[in-house]
Amino acid sequence: MTGNTEEVKQVKGSMPKAIKMAKEMDDDFGQGLAGFYKAIWKDREDGLSMKNKHLMVFAIACSKNNTNSAKKILVKLKKHGATRAEVLDAMMMAAWTGGIQNFTDISTDVLPEMDKLGY
Repeated sequence: MTGNTEEVKQVKGSMPKAIKMAKEMDDDFGQGLAGFYKAIWKDREDGLSMKNKHLMVFAIACSKNNTNSAKKILVKLKKHGATRAEVLDAMMMAAWTGGIQNFTDISTDVLPEMDKLGY
C-alpha cells in the first residue's frame, strides 16, 4: 500500500479495515478512501485536537449503541489524555442525542471497560 494509504497509518495511528478492504477491491478506491481518512484525522491549525475528535466519535458511537467501536475509541482517548470526566461527559451527550435506552445498553459495557483501562 502506498500513497494516501501509508499516510493514514501516520495520521490515524493504524490502518482502518475499510481502507484495506477498499484497496483489495480497487487501488483507486482504496486511495480515495484513504484520502478521506487523512482529511478527517489530520491536525489543522486552530482545528479540533485529536482528543476532541476522539471524544466526538466516542459520543457518536455511544449514541448509535456501537459498543465495539466505543470500547476501541476509549483506548485512543486514554492515549490522547482524556480524563474520566471528559469521557463521562461524552457519554451523557450521547444519552441526550441517542436516547436513554442506548445509554443504558452501552454504559453496561463501556463503564467496566473504563475501569479496566484505568479511567
